Amino acid sequence: MEDLKQIIKECAKADVRAQEQLYRLFAPKMFGVCLRYSRDKTEAEDNLQEGFIKVFTSIKGFRHEGSFEGWMRRIMVNVSLEKFRKQQLMYPVEDVTIYEGQQFSNDILANISAQELTVLIQELTPRYRMVFNLYVIEGMSHEEIGKEMNISSGTSKSNLARAREILKSKVKALYGGLDKNNTA
Repeated sequence: MEDLKQIIKECAKADVRAQEQLYRLFAPKMFGVCLRYSRDKTEAEDNLQEGFIKVFTSIKGFRHEGSFEGWMRRIMVNVSLEKFRKQQLMYPVEDVTIYEGQQFSNDILANISAQELTVLIQELTPRYRMVFNLYVIEGMSHEEIGKEMNISSGTSKSNLARAREILKSKVKALYGGLDKNNTA
């Protein structure tokens, strides 16, 4: 932990070796974060590079309060959100009430590996993927997602509901409609 503090201090002084060390320490994990919010591997690599540039230019502002990894993760998510905003036009869903009362079971996910689920999430449309990841992975509220993506919280809710339905149907299709209690 002291080593990380020293690396951070050296990065704040624009030490290239320290920046390389920091990159090697966190790039694999941060690439995973970027991949969740990107269309493909190439876009994730671009977001990772842009994210590290922001980390290196902002590292002087890190106050050593809380997790450095969490601080860096937030930068990576923000870079991905910025790119998403530039690329996407948002169309609000007119009748969000059809999604508000629905409850979804997570039992279906018991049959699928994390890698398979990641592939299915990558297949979602960018808007659904973004809302799904921000809500499920980052733990943001619909109000926070709405502010970040310039959409209403109702649109965020409906996008999440639709993403879950799409994922559920893809998992059912993948496993032939069998759930974990059905052995036939």
